[in-house]
Amino acid sequence: MGKDGRVQNRPNGPGPLALVGSGEYLPEMAEVEAGLLEGRPPRYVQLATASVPDGPSVVARWHALGRAQAGRLGVEAVVLAVSDRGSAGDPLVAAQVAGAGLVYLSGGHPAFLAETLRSTLVWEAVLAAWQEGAALAGCSAGAMALSSWVPSLRNPSLEGVPGLGLLPHVRVIPHFDAFVARAPGLVSSVLGDGGGREEGVNVVGIDELTALVGGPEHWEVKGRGSAWLLRPDGRVQVPAGATLETPS
Repeated sequence: MGKDGRVQNRPNGPGPLALVGSGEYLPEMAEVEAGLLEGRPPRYVQLATASVPDGPSVVARWHALGRAQAGRLGVEAVVLAVSDRGSAGDPLVAAQVAGAGLVYLSGGHPAFLAETLRSTLVWEAVLAAWQEGAALAGCSAGAMALSSWVPSLRNPSLEGVPGLGLLPHVRVIPHFDAFVARAPGLVSSVLGDGGGREEGVNVVGIDELTALVGGPEHWEVKGRGSAWLLRPDGRVQVPAGATLETPS
């Protein structure tokens, strides 16, 4: 037990996953993040790698928000400075993942995140921590990158790139309520040609300030909004508190 009385044992097997529509590190999502840390070491590892294309000031903002959230939760913030494949392959950076209770991939550009982390020491360390019981969360771009295919949001006309492959049977459309309200045609462009229509792939929309927690096939909807299972014949709404299945 830690100095704050928090139990620091690790459960047997992989930890829970969280796919978040938006709101990483915001007070509104603190309950979700606290739940992911419950019963796990109070060590909150954060990667703002997906925001690197937006510039240093944006990355610094995510780092500050992450530290503030860790402070609210009473846990240690471990900010990984991963900006390119060189830093993602640095053994000293990868070593900082050890002992994590929660690893969080925040938002930005999903293709850049996947291309930067794929087959690197940092990603291997993240997978090892998750397999040993740490929780693993991705918000917006971070959630999208966990699949086996990722759209290029900077250029939707491109076919996209391979994702990190942890959830090959799921495609995530984050900010789903905002997408549908402001740009309904964007949903199709995000999916791309074949980017989610393969047999056995579940396409899921996740509203802002909403998360799917559990996985890899059985999820609970948490937060203020809903999740949506997108099928060829329409959408199925799954409200907060209900469960959603994504069979592989």
